[in-house]
Amino acid sequence: MLIVEDPQRTRRLHRIATRFGQKFREMTVETFRAIVVSRGEDKKQSVAVTELSPGDLMEGDVTVAVEATTVNYKDGLAITGKGPVVRRWPIVPGIDCAGTVVRSENARFKPGDQVILNGFGVGETHTGAYAEYARLNGDWLVKMPDGIDGRTAMGIGTAGYTAMLSVMALERHGLTPDRGPIVVTGANGGVGTVAIALLGKLGYEVIASTGRTEEADFLKSLGASEIIHRDELSGPAKPLAKERWAGGIDAVGSHTLANVLSMTSYGGAITACGLAQGMDLPTSVAPFILRGVSLLGIDSVMAPLALRQEAWARLARDLDPAKLEALTTEIGFQKVIEAASDIIDGKIRGRVVVKMDH
Repeated sequence: MLIVEDPQRTRRLHRIATRFGQKFREMTVETFRAIVVSRGEDKKQSVAVTELSPGDLMEGDVTVAVEATTVNYKDGLAITGKGPVVRRWPIVPGIDCAGTVVRSENARFKPGDQVILNGFGVGETHTGAYAEYARLNGDWLVKMPDGIDGRTAMGIGTAGYTAMLSVMALERHGLTPDRGPIVVTGANGGVGTVAIALLGKLGYEVIASTGRTEEADFLKSLGASEIIHRDELSGPAKPLAKERWAGGIDAVGSHTLANVLSMTSYGGAITACGLAQGMDLPTSVAPFILRGVSLLGIDSVMAPLALRQEAWARLARDLDPAKLEALTTEIGFQKVIEAASDIIDGKIRGRVVVKMDH
């Protein structure tokens, strides 16, 4: 949940950070737990929980004791090998983490600072978050906003941060609640659930598209006013269809995105931030040249620092903590590999927080 900064807690975190930092300086942390994805000469992928040493971490000017991480769809692809996410072997996966700086050669950070990491190839080409420690480039890190702790930050994670980037893009396009409904596809996923909660609090009417319509009551509790089955959008699209919404947040791609575009009203906009159905986009130019519809690409991986800071500040302000708690499940580190398979199989609702225990 969201927390109010407690001076006593801050002093305690600084003491912990100092202890971890001293261990790293003295190299007395000999090993720590990590998940490692490997590939043999036959290119067959394997994954295991193992022990690493500080020397196994890649270069970086900030070392972080990982307090919490999460399981995103992208993490599921990396661990299961069902998508070309990993590009360096072997590697520690995990694209998100929140934790305490224990050692820093970067002027922006000092031991004891609380930080958040999203993206920048971490868990893909740079050793990632599924370990008790991460050594990172300080330029990739955002300081924890006031009122958020590590568990909350990972309840949000890349999925929720991407949802916020999408909401901000729709706002910049000029879409306000009085323009009409906003459709959210993949509504039970991490991006979808956070997007619904954000849009609902901001006063938008939200139409949620999902394959799990039995979750209708849950989605309505987050802020959705209407639930449609994903089958309505998953087949081949017409060049133009009846106008149904002013905008949308799409995490699915392929035919679904094509249908969403074809049903967007004049001057509306759709953000594209995912590919659960596929990377293809079998559409026509009709929505763009006949209705002035805009397709807004959302990149959460390499977004500039100023945009990241704005998104996290907005999340601290605009995301209802009770709703975030309702869509968050907490697991232990030993459950990450299982959760990675579950998220690919569509068995996970909302967000998953992985609490690290040092």
